[in-house]
Amino acid sequence: MMCSKRKNPTRASTTKALGDQAESQSLHQLVEAGLTLLARNYRSPGRGGGEIDLIMREPDGTVVFVEVRSRQAADFGGAAASVGRQKQRRIIFTARHFLSRLLVWPPCRFDVMAQEAGEWTWLKGAFDAGR
Repeated sequence: MMCSKRKNPTRASTTKALGDQAESQSLHQLVEAGLTLLARNYRSPGRGGGEIDLIMREPDGTVVFVEVRSRQAADFGGAAASVGRQKQRRIIFTARHFLSRLLVWPPCRFDVMAQEAGEWTWLKGAFDAGR
């Protein structure tokens, strides 16, 4: 008899649905704040690539790369703390890929939209590419 470890498909689809809902809520808040959507779920190619949940543009032209995190509670540092060093590196790599298509790189910023227990926090400039 062969045993296989399979992820719970119900849990995975529920987690995906919750993530999509959090992204939609974040997008709505950012648009209400005057930002314009450039891309959603932008992926860079290759194994070392990553994904950026939302790429937005401020009215002044600043491109904002947004990571959306949602947690039921603030355990283990909460939603914002879950954007660790490795995740930041992947976001930066993917941002560079996105920017490589442009002739001139605009000012950029890396933000985190964090939801804990139904409350949203917008962390502007949560990290930078110089780290």
